[in-house]
Amino acid sequence: MNLALFDDPLLRTQLLPFTYTRPVGAIRAGVLTIAEKWQHRLELEPAWISEDYLHGKFPPPPEGEALLAVNGSLCPDDELIAAIERLAPGQRLIRQGMLLAARISAYQNRNDLNKGQAVDYPAPVTLITRPWHIFKQAGELIRKDYELLTHNRQSARITDPHTIVYNPEQVFLEEGVSVKAAIINAENGPVYLGANSKVEEGAVIRGPFGLGAGSVVNAQARMRGDIAIGPMCKVGGEVNNSIIFGYSNKGHDGFLGNSVLGEWCNIGADTNTSNLKNNYSEVKVWDYAKGGFTATGELFCGLFMGDHSKCGINTMFNTGTVVGVAANVFGAGYPRTFIPSFAWGGQAGFTTFRPDKVKEMAMAAMPRRGQAYNAAEEEIINKVFALTAQYRTWEQ
Repeated sequence: MNLALFDDPLLRTQLLPFTYTRPVGAIRAGVLTIAEKWQHRLELEPAWISEDYLHGKFPPPPEGEALLAVNGSLCPDDELIAAIERLAPGQRLIRQGMLLAARISAYQNRNDLNKGQAVDYPAPVTLITRPWHIFKQAGELIRKDYELLTHNRQSARITDPHTIVYNPEQVFLEEGVSVKAAIINAENGPVYLGANSKVEEGAVIRGPFGLGAGSVVNAQARMRGDIAIGPMCKVGGEVNNSIIFGYSNKGHDGFLGNSVLGEWCNIGADTNTSNLKNNYSEVKVWDYAKGGFTATGELFCGLFMGDHSKCGINTMFNTGTVVGVAANVFGAGYPRTFIPSFAWGGQAGFTTFRPDKVKEMAMAAMPRRGQAYNAAEEEIINKVFALTAQYRTWEQ
């Protein structure tokens, strides 16, 4: 049996800009990506039913073979997995009109997802359908991932005599972790430190918190809880209730709260994000599906930044700012709250950061983390550049 995670077209659009460069199931939601959650539970490496231009990096399932297809925005739990395992070939699991999973005898194309007998699933499910869901559900999902990753396993020990740990039973270290003169408080939620990660002197970490393999919490950082950092990141300053997908830097002083950063982002020194409006009103953000701003229903909502985007030192992001893919934001004042992909500039206006220049930047940055800007990555960037042209109004 093959496993594939499929993109619901509407949900994929609602989750832009993060799904410009990845399928929905590759979003980090907690310590793990959604795909990694399914892989751990089912012990199957997933393929992807997504946009054609992503296939070079996220390969599709083999044609003509049996397939279990799962909605890529769906986070697994025991009850849901039991219901999926009861599906017979040709049956689909449905909840309130949404397709959750389908068991297909011989997969040919995504039209097969809409065929077969519908089986109702009445229980609640955890879905990531909006960018703010990623940080809003972070605490719950970090707790679940912690249990999944540490079940029946023994943590490595903290040997540093100057580190203070509260509730050590909820702190887990993979091999190769370095912790020096830090404070780790797991009284409100677990703390997971991935392989070869590092927590430097004077850092304060409150759970729930997850740190990816090879990532670093810089000296004197303040991690205030409900935070998941992916692999090979550097994080410092003050962070609260935020997710960083991986390979990104927020290494300096400055506040990041109720925010989501993609991969290969860089946050300049002393950059701050507003996550609460002065009048305590509901935050609105740019909605790609609507083509305008939409109400989030949230009081706290910060920054959403797509892959390969950067900002200069002392950048000030207003509440509910959305930055697309491969944008470079700098300059005095507050930039607008929707910054299109491949924008270069700030409050004073934008020019276009063209794909050849993005390639130069990525080819310099990615090898520093042991990754390569290959043909598959270049195809994605070139396609996203074309898909997002409508938003670069200064070109028109």
